[in-house]
Amino acid sequence: MANLVVVSGHVKERLERQHLPAGRRWEMPQVLLTRDGADHFIDQEGSFWRALSFIDGAETLDIVMDLPHAREAGYALGLFHKLVSDLPPERLADTLPGFHLTPLYLKHYDAVLAGGGWRQSPELAYCLKFIEARRASASVLEDARTQGKLVLRPIHGDPKVNNVMLDKATGLAVGLIDLDTVKPGLVHYDLGDCLRSGANPMGEETEDWQQVRFDLDTGRAILAGYFSQAGGFLSENDYAYLFDAVRLLPFELGLRFFTDYLEGNVYFKARHRDHNLMRALVQFRLTESIEAQEDAIRDIVQDLR
Repeated sequence: MANLVVVSGHVKERLERQHLPAGRRWEMPQVLLTRDGADHFIDQEGSFWRALSFIDGAETLDIVMDLPHAREAGYALGLFHKLVSDLPPERLADTLPGFHLTPLYLKHYDAVLAGGGWRQSPELAYCLKFIEARRASASVLEDARTQGKLVLRPIHGDPKVNNVMLDKATGLAVGLIDLDTVKPGLVHYDLGDCLRSGANPMGEETEDWQQVRFDLDTGRAILAGYFSQAGGFLSENDYAYLFDAVRLLPFELGLRFFTDYLEGNVYFKARHRDHNLMRALVQFRLTESIEAQEDAIRDIVQDLR
């Protein structure tokens, strides 16, 4: 809640000093205080309550409907990053320690792998081989941060397309919601996650995993929207590591899904025993598609920046 108060207050002040283009609006959910000025209330049974302002005339959609929608998703994330780019990250608590730190997920995977006891299958063998082949690149973003090439900034933490609110009349992005994951991090995590979820036309839950692909047109639209707002504060090193973010985030999520499958589905809710295995295969196939189109993705970044 403290993070939410800090971020929403900061964005409100920025918007008072910065005018959006004609026809555009941007609203952040504001924390509504109790009568005694607190940002939350705990009742006699120990339940935690809060109230947030309502964003009128807007809706969210679960999937990217078309290229204009994809551009608005990128615009929303870019504007959010722009509005908080001058907010010192140390003012925010780390609400999810270890989140998006791929080397830590790999370490946990190794510990689970050492336990053994799972059913052998071609899909399992594929995942084991896939992870091993990419082990060395798992720390690429964290290594860059350690070396001072990338810096911590406030990030959203979960910029899925269904967290982007769209004006019902115009289709333009008017807000980014679900701010409980806001924390210090690398903007690359947000952008990579947005592209991972938005540029996969088949979605995360398809069982036809071998047909999964990264759609370049959708990816270009997301990046065009993002750069239209975020280009002003990104450094040369930020641009240099954007492809690594696009490739790493689906690998990371696939690693998490596969590890959970090996553990017996203890973290992600699963509808059946192999559900998280199937989810992992989707993300790994998406990673392969991204890798196969590396030159094209790098060209898009260079063209749009």
